[in-house]
Amino acid sequence: MAAGMSGASGPDLRRMPREEHAIQVPRALGTRGRFVVDATWGTVQPFELAPGLRTVGELELIAHVEQSLPLVDTRLPHFFAQGTIPTARNVPHGEAVERIGELDPAVATVVFCNGPQCAATPWAVKALLEAGYPAEALLYYRGGIHDWVTLGYPLVQP
Repeated sequence: MAAGMSGASGPDLRRMPREEHAIQVPRALGTRGRFVVDATWGTVQPFELAPGLRTVGELELIAHVEQSLPLVDTRLPHFFAQGTIPTARNVPHGEAVERIGELDPAVATVVFCNGPQCAATPWAVKALLEAGYPAEALLYYRGGIHDWVTLGYPLVQP
């Protein structure tokens, strides 16, 4: 039987087990443009978080930032302090509803966290939607810090 196949039921699509000391944010190696990425932490999040809420990629995010539109990092403050996407401000996921007044529903805000396996932004989005915030006023950058840095884009210190 070929590697990765689990018999009559088809391919084995389980993720690798979590490492004991999983690294949530890619770590830069000494060589520019090279990172250590830990694929074992978190739970992979859906591409679409809610009806009416669009998921965007890097090119859409860059255009958003170049237009000086709002960008929110929903990660915990200690992750934000290590570096974030340029122009992002920190609204930790647990404070999203408490700080809903800082968001302008008339202008789309991109929200992001550590990456596709991070639950911070999905959690914040769910809470905001339950509080009545319009889905159309949010854009989800699912790739988060993980994809941003591993594709060679810069981080800034807040």
